[in-house]
Amino acid sequence: MLELEEALSRILAALPAPTTESVPLTEASGRFLAGRVTASIDLPAFNNSAVDGYAVRAADVVAARADAPVGLRLQGRAIAGRVFAEELRRGATVRLFTGAPMPRGADAVVMQEDTRRGPTEAQEILILDSVTAGENVRRQGDDVQRGAVLGEPGQRLRVGRLSLLAASGLSALTVARRPRVALLATGSELKEPGVPLRLGEIYESNRIGLAALVAQAGGTPEILPIVPDDPAATRAALAQAFGASDMVVTSGGVSVGEMDFVKSAFEQLGGELDFWKVAIKPGRPFVFGRLGRKFLFGLPGNPVSALVTFALLVRPALLRWQGASEVALPAYRGVLGEALANPGPRRHFLRVRTDGAGGVYSAGAQASHVLSSLAQASGWVDVPPQTALAAGTTVKVWCWD
Repeated sequence: MLELEEALSRILAALPAPTTESVPLTEASGRFLAGRVTASIDLPAFNNSAVDGYAVRAADVVAARADAPVGLRLQGRAIAGRVFAEELRRGATVRLFTGAPMPRGADAVVMQEDTRRGPTEAQEILILDSVTAGENVRRQGDDVQRGAVLGEPGQRLRVGRLSLLAASGLSALTVARRPRVALLATGSELKEPGVPLRLGEIYESNRIGLAALVAQAGGTPEILPIVPDDPAATRAALAQAFGASDMVVTSGGVSVGEMDFVKSAFEQLGGELDFWKVAIKPGRPFVFGRLGRKFLFGLPGNPVSALVTFALLVRPALLRWQGASEVALPAYRGVLGEALANPGPRRHFLRVRTDGAGGVYSAGAQASHVLSSLAQASGWVDVPPQTALAAGTTVKVWCWD
């Protein structure tokens, strides 16, 4: 039985280098860059006004005060997208709007609020406050200079970076291809939600949760039909799943019971098992194997076990398959508001909830079939074997995403 870190190391080491594709920037959200991106222009691309106001030579208004305004002659106006063709003359000003290019000769902008029209001369603007050179001016290249690195391979494209890339004029990006992930659930007792149940039957819930986690990790999930506990049916379902995907994630049928057929069916298809036990709770029975350049992740059937093992072992694989530079689960620090204990021999990932003040509490019953506490949980705490954590202990809370 492998420790979690050894199991994850084996999985990540087996994954191939990502394959790439070009996508429009409008479709790149959540994708992973496959190469370095550099700026082809400066940002801003030209000196421009940060406010609505008047472009001036700062030296012309150095003495301006509210009780002793300096009068300047209005030479013209400039709006965003238009260049004022003339050079600003001494003793003159140009009406500007936010984003408008700075006229030649101007080195500052007086805010509109610090000006007023002359009382007798329509073309006179009274400046009520002094400005220094560069004030209220967005200078060319202040944000980004041509040639600067805008993104590195393995970075996920989120809102801020997408906005930066759009402002830099990029319309398409080279990114890693998304993995196609087939989701199978095995068990003759399982039924699709919405179908009337008979005694002994239960609704299948793993695939819907796993599909959400696959999508969060950047994969493309495909939910396949439920597979009954039958060797031939299991083999046929796996063959179909591998034919149309890069990875297959199953739930159920991976332990040592007489009705657990996933491992044997996989080997009959030519698959090679790497390992099938991990020293964690919930989730000890976990299968990892390879079929050519494709991969099998066999999760336990109990719903909490399936979701936890996915988050700990499959999610990092999906991310690394896309070339992600960071595959660790997000986490934050909290303080236990009550004691948490793990008397067992395996590390236990206990479901917890947090309050608005950073307190961490048990989310409820911790059995691997209990979904009500999973629904209440905001994350989980990794409690070592035979360990009790007292109230007031600072802990790391791992999150789903």
